[in-house]
Order: sequence, then structure tokens, then C-alpha cells
Amino acid sequence: MKLHRVMIGLAGVVLVSGLVLGINSLTTKPTTAEAASATTLYQQWRKVYVGGKTQKYVKSNNGQGATTALSEGQGYGMLATVLAAKKGVKNTHTTFNQMYKYYRAHRVSSKVPLMSWQQTKRSGKMTSVGSQKNSATDGDLDIAYALILADKQWGSKGTNYRRAAKTLLTAIKNKEINQTTYLPTMGNWATSSYDVSKLRTADLITGYFKTFAKYTKDSTWTKVAKRSQTAVKKLSARHKTGLFPDFIFVTGSSLKLKSVPAYSIESGTDNQVGYNACRVPWRLGQTYKLGKDVTTKKALKKQLAFFNKKKKITAVYTLGGKAVNSYVNTAFTAPVNYGAKALKQTALQKKTAKQLPNSIEKKNYFSATLQVVTALS
Repeated sequence: MKLHRVMIGLAGVVLVSGLVLGINSLTTKPTTAEAASATTLYQQWRKVYVGGKTQKYVKSNNGQGATTALSEGQGYGMLATVLAAKKGVKNTHTTFNQMYKYYRAHRVSSKVPLMSWQQTKRSGKMTSVGSQKNSATDGDLDIAYALILADKQWGSKGTNYRRAAKTLLTAIKNKEINQTTYLPTMGNWATSSYDVSKLRTADLITGYFKTFAKYTKDSTWTKVAKRSQTAVKKLSARHKTGLFPDFIFVTGSSLKLKSVPAYSIESGTDNQVGYNACRVPWRLGQTYKLGKDVTTKKALKKQLAFFNKKKKITAVYTLGGKAVNSYVNTAFTAPVNYGAKALKQTALQKKTAKQLPNSIEKKNYFSATLQVVTALS
């Protein structure tokens, strides 16, 4: 099943997956200028992209057609909101709780707390029908992590974020982790041997998995983290550029990798750095900030070396490093900027910062949201 349809134009994108933050990043104090910029961007973003009344969701349809929301966007929104709270933005606790209520209202079922991957406004109500009721692992991972951050930020005496996080993590472990590779699958719908072998490389969020292990005291997450690091190492070694494809097949406990043909999972960029793998520098950067491990640093450093040779970061690359398009897109620039910041590569950080817009793009949900969360990190 194709969870997301990608549309590319001069400005960019529409739908894709995932995000990142680290618990440790909550305790890192940015400069005043950085903090002001991040909070301003968040407030702009909230005004443009957050919909709903008592239940808040992130609009992903870019102002076109019926209003849609994604579990991916809900994870992004919850993460951005708890990080904005840490920086002193007002009304964030209320907004977070309203986003949490929307997630609760759109779970796969009351017994399976994974979130349905897409909702569309029908007759004035946000509903999921057919395959929209299936889950998407990236969204669930971000929601779980946001709940952990909320527990850290506000405690769980009012809304029990701790219990919600642990319950969701149990469901993710049981429904969205390949029981042979111990890597994330694409969603609860991936049950055949073929579907469970599909890996979205941006879901290799070792920093999350280590945090989940510590938070739940469940050793399964330690195993998931170790396998994730092994996959990162293997992927990094495949090409001189160190770039990861949007998707790859992974089988067996030894994690045998096999390339994914174009258009076999989501789009023509399945075996390129497209609107899924564009987030990998951010995922690696977040994991490195959490643990300072050698494997992550080496993989991120290799990718940044490639990007540092470019005059500007453009949208979509082959794994050999050829630019597929000549236009820029924030969804590619912001994660590289974050990765450079994580490894303190000042020159690349400044170069990529110049490519980022000074205010939120109003009809580009994915790019705008990635810019906000990386700015808040």
C-alpha cells in the first residue's frame, strides 16, 4: 500500500513521513536569536496549519481540496508543540492536549492505540475510511516520543502521558516491528513476508529506540536500537556519498539489504534520496545528540561531506550523488542544516541557513513543518 503520494513542483512537496527530536535537546539552551526565530516560526506555523476546535490536527492538504490530516503530521505537531512549550510559547499545554485528544479519537481501535494514518473532512467531520484506517509507523513513533517529552515537561498527574506513551509503545512493538529483523515496518498492514521486508530508512531513529528502552524497561527496544544501528552502518557503506534511499528491502537477522526498484513502494524516488530519506540527516543528528555514538557520527559526517560540496542543497538525489532537480526545497535543506548543527559544522550550517525561508511557507505543509521542528530542536 502506498501510504503517501508525493507531488513535486517548483515549490516542493505534499505528503511524506516522520520527524525527530531528542530529550537531551530540551535542556540545550539556544542563543536568544535562535530561540526568537524558532518560537516565531512555531507561532506562524500554528496559525496556518493547525485546525480543529477542541481536537486539534495538522492540516496536510496545502489549502487544496478537502481538509486532510495525517498521523505523521500529528506526530510532528505534538513534537513541535512540546518543544515550543520548553521555549516559553504560551498556550502550548492546551494545544498539546487538544492534539492528544485528536490522536485518541483517531486510533485504529480502543484496544489498538496506533493512529489511523489519514483522515479526510467529510460532512464537517474528520474521518478515516478503508485503508485510511491502517497505521503508519513513522507517525506512531513520533507521537509516542512526543508523549514522553510531554511527561517530562508537564508530568502525568493531569493527563496521563506516561501511561499513554507506554500503551502506544507496546502496540508499536507488537504491530509495527519486524519480529525477525527487529526493524520498523511501514505500518500494521505490513504482515506478508514481502511487506515486512520494506524499510523506510528515515525510520531508523536509534535515539528514539534507546529512549523507549529506558522509559519502558523493555529490552526489546534495546534490540531494535542495536539492529537500527547495524542497518545505519550497512546503508552508509553502500555508496561513496553515504546517502540512504527512501526505501530498501531488509531480510533475515543478519539484515541483508536489497535495492527497491522505482515505483515499487511509493514513487519514482523509492531508490533515491526523495521526500522520505531527505530527513535522514536530521534523524542521525538527533541520535548523535542523544548518545554521541561513533556509528551515527560516522554516517552523518559522510553525508554532510557530500552536501558540503554542493553550492546549494536541491531536491532529490541519486544515491551516487547526482542532483535530480535544480530547485531547492526546505524539506531537504532543513534536515541538512540540523545535521550540520549537531556535528558543529559551522560553515555548512551557515550556508544551509541562508537557503531557509525567513517565514513559514503557507501552502507547503511538509517543508514548513520540518523547518519548524528543526528550528525548535
